[in-house]
Amino acid sequence: MKIGVLSDTHLQRVNPEFKALLKRFFGDCDALIHVGDFTNIAIYEYLKEFMKEKVYAVCGNMDGGELRKILPERQVVDIEGVKLGLIHGWGAPYGIEERIKAVFATEGVRAIIYGHTHNPANHWDSGILFFNPGSPTDRIYASRNTLGILEIDKGKIMGRIVEVGPWKK
Repeated sequence: MKIGVLSDTHLQRVNPEFKALLKRFFGDCDALIHVGDFTNIAIYEYLKEFMKEKVYAVCGNMDGGELRKILPERQVVDIEGVKLGLIHGWGAPYGIEERIKAVFATEGVRAIIYGHTHNPANHWDSGILFFNPGSPTDRIYASRNTLGILEIDKGKIMGRIVEVGPWKK
């Protein structure tokens, strides 16, 4: 199973550039994860349409009331027998992985997918994959625009960070 991963899109509307990005990088994905800071419900609705409802998502600190009514702040999903913890994250970038790891300490997750920092991460610690796709559309605090791809096969998970080039607003 191939899963596209986004975070921190910070878009106010679905524009042609965003549609092209999804088609180019996620056109062959089986599902999509967005770990918050959509900033507009239209982005979430379009992702569901694009992925034919195969979207797992949580809200972020910049998401308003409409999104907070329909999306949790954290959730655990089981995809192909692999438990994933989804959370946006909070606070300073330093120490974020320790904070989010504590949230899922009793959940038995194999991976924690998070955002907030806008900087990509793809590494293992204590048997858990920490995966942050970065931001494909916003370079505040980050030197490049990125997104992520997760692949799950026979109970194993592997992540990949993809640089998407500079975002044109």
